[in-house]
Formats: sequence, C-alpha cells, structure tokens
Amino acid sequence: MNKPLRRIALFCGLLVLTLLLRDNWLQYVKADGLKDDPKNRRVTIARYSTPRGDIIVDGNPITGSTETSTSGLNDLKYKRTYKNGAMWAPVTGYASQAFGANQLESIEDGILSGTDDRLFFRNTLDMITGKDKSGGDVVTTLNEAAQKAAWSGLTKQGGKGAVVALDPSTGKILALASYPSYDPSTFAGNSTSTDAKAWQKLQKKYDPNDPMLNRALRETYPPGSTFKVVTAAAALENNLYSSADTATDSPLPYIMKGTTTELKNEGNIPCKNATLREALRVSCNSVFGKIGADLGNAKMLAEAKKFGFDAEQFTPVRSSASVFSDNMNSSQTALSSIGQFNTAATPLQMAMVASAVANDGKLMKPYMVDKLQSSNVDTIAQTEPQELSQPLSSKNAQILQSMMETVVKDGTGKKAQIDGVTVGGKTGTAQHGVANSENPYAWFLSYAKLPDGSSPVAVAVVIEDSSANRDDISGGGLAAPIAKSVMEAVINSKK
Repeated sequence: MNKPLRRIALFCGLLVLTLLLRDNWLQYVKADGLKDDPKNRRVTIARYSTPRGDIIVDGNPITGSTETSTSGLNDLKYKRTYKNGAMWAPVTGYASQAFGANQLESIEDGILSGTDDRLFFRNTLDMITGKDKSGGDVVTTLNEAAQKAAWSGLTKQGGKGAVVALDPSTGKILALASYPSYDPSTFAGNSTSTDAKAWQKLQKKYDPNDPMLNRALRETYPPGSTFKVVTAAAALENNLYSSADTATDSPLPYIMKGTTTELKNEGNIPCKNATLREALRVSCNSVFGKIGADLGNAKMLAEAKKFGFDAEQFTPVRSSASVFSDNMNSSQTALSSIGQFNTAATPLQMAMVASAVANDGKLMKPYMVDKLQSSNVDTIAQTEPQELSQPLSSKNAQILQSMMETVVKDGTGKKAQIDGVTVGGKTGTAQHGVANSENPYAWFLSYAKLPDGSSPVAVAVVIEDSSANRDDISGGGLAAPIAKSVMEAVINSKK
C-alpha cells in the first residue's frame, strides 16, 4: 500500500474509532442524563404510549388510564385518571403529561410505566406473544373504609387538617388524609386551556388554602398537649417517676427556672403534686413542663428522637422531620415539653407516638406500599415490617397505656369512646400565631385495643378550625370524633 492510501486508511480508522467512542459515550455514560433531559420528548412519549399500571387499595384500583386525542401537537396517547381523586391525592400524588409526577406516582414510576428493570422478563414475554406492553401495579397498605372515614370527618369539619392511621404491630399506613385537597385528574393531560388553568388555580399563590400541600406528611404543627405523652414516656424511662399513681413533685404555681414567669394551666384543674395519671387526664401544663425541665434538654431530646423526631421519614413518600430542639435552657425545655416553643410535629409523627405506646413500646417503621407486582400480578417486591426503635420498655408502655385509657374513660377524650373496645388517647390544643393571636390547632391522638389485647389501629388527627376553643377540650371536641370513626372503620373491616 502506498503512502497516500495508508494515510487515508489511518484517517478513516481514526474516524471510525472516534465514532465508536462517541457512540459508547452517548449510550452508556450520558444515557441517564439524556433520558432525563426535559427536552427529550421520546421518554415522555414512551411513558404515555401505553396505559399506566394502577395503584391498588383493598384489591381495587384507585387510578386508571384513558386514551386522549392525539390530534394537533398532542402525541401522548394515554393520560391518568383517578377515582375519588381528592380523597386519595395525599397517597397517590399526581401524574401529569404537562407537570410531571410526585409521591407514589413518581417514586414508583418505573413499575407503573413498565420501564423498571424488574419487569424485563414480563416485558420480553409480552413482546414475544404480541401482547401490548403494560405497567405493573403498586399495592398499598391503605384501608379504604378508614380513608373514607378520615376524609368524611375532615370535610364535615370544614377547616384545614389531616389524619394518619397506622397499624401499630406492622407500621402499615391505614389512612392518610389531608384537607383541603385536589383532584389530580383535572390536570393529568397537557391542554393549555384546561389542564394548565386547573394547575394554576391549585397553586398557593392563587389559593391561600394550599390544597396541594400534603398536611399529613409535609406540614409540621405545634403538637400542644399531645406531646405530653412523649414527656410522660421520658419521665418513666429515666426513672423520674416509676408509677402512674404516685404523686409528682409539682408545685402550683410553677415558676419556670431562671424566670419569674408562671407556666399556667387551662382553668382551675387539680395539678398541685398530681399523679402522672391525673396530670395527663386533666392535661396539667405545670406538671409536664416541670418534668421536662427536671429531666433537662438532653434527656427529653433523646426520648423525642426515639419516637422519630428530628428525622425525615420515608413511607416511601418523604415526610418532613418533626422538631424537638437542642441547646435549650430550662424554661424553653419546659415549654417544649408541653408541645410549644419550637416543638413541631407532622400528623404522621404523632400517629407514630400513639402507635409505639399501643405496641408495648416498640415503634415500627411506617410504610404505605405493601408490594409491587407485574401486570399478571406476579410479586416483584414485598415490604416486610421493620422495627424503627424502642422508645420505651414494655412495662412503661403499659403504664402509659393505662394513663391514656383514663383520658378517654374519665378525661378530655370521652368522645373517642367505642363500645366494647378499650381506647387510649390524648387531646391537645396548640397555640398558633404571635401571642396566640390566631386560631389554635386541635389535636387528638389515640389507639384502639380489642378484647383479645391486640391493637389494630393508632390515629392522629389535627384540625385548624375557627371554632376551636383555647383550651384542651378542643382536641376532644373537634378531633376525637374523627379519630373514633377511623378506629371504628378499621375494627369493622376486620370482622
């Protein structure tokens, strides 16, 4: 071969090598980036070219897919539909051709769209047999009756609020409701005349009620007197007090250490040297504030963390971290120990508190996806219950159960009573706004115990309502009836 030909051959070889390197760079190194590039419509077209798999509750789909018109600029064949969309939105999230996806629709998108590698064998069989590709299903832990009871209670109440119900023995989420809410079907397509306008109306800028906020997982509230359950647990676990019926060292009035400020109670209630049982029954700020101060910030923080405070939870949908602060002085610790000052909690967090007490001190990790399955219902992944922590011993949990049961039997939680069922609970009304100038938050957390000793459900309810009184009875009046209906729904569904 003469010299010019060798040069041409070498040059062509270099071009081929460069082409191969570029091709491999694009296919392997840059593949994920190109796939996720918002300008790459092929991925979006593929995602909506077939019906999505469904999100399942109690064996029935709460989602669906429908064919859309592909005329004009719309090249997306299917869009998402939802059954009782507003009720289930805090669980499902949304999947929109125009605005993407969130929550379960996003986290489990690979399964629902059929692109997850775990569906490779199923998709290959479908291709060989000529069957259209279809997504897999997400089977949830939710209880439809409990969710309906939670949603009905919130809508009837009319104020903003949220409900979370857990199975204490497993951590399964049985209800997850937030009000006000939204219907994801209204913006599931990509029409500028309908979907875009529906989306815009739901944004907080245009709707101050912020219906797209998942209050059950993403909003933190001062937990008020419901946090006294955590403070009581800390007192028992640190041997400050060992019995529910021994008098505490609780002067009245109680002046917070380092201040001249009295930590007052709501009304003329018997709090001087009250027992833990009586203090929880009538909700003594002075008793539990002093307990927090006596234990100190470090011990209170350690106990709060055992219940899940100061850590995000993944259900798998992310829940905001609840807060109990560090580096507080004595008076700040006292206020935080009655659920005020910087203390803030999601409804999920307070349901976890009730759940741990009901489960004899063992806190299970909350989760809402039971299993993932292919289109022919083969199980791809199964969630196993997982212990998260042990906030208190079995003995102390049972002491705290007896105290919470007294609250419902003879205290502020009477409206949560259920015939033939033992109910433990704690009411709470948390201050809101500067100098408590705004409407307070009404709380109730509870659990139900059946005659066989099992506890199938723990519930937390929070209500933001203009009719809430500024005393602890508000939680019992506004939130306890909702908790009762949710617990009854779970109990009846097991019969």
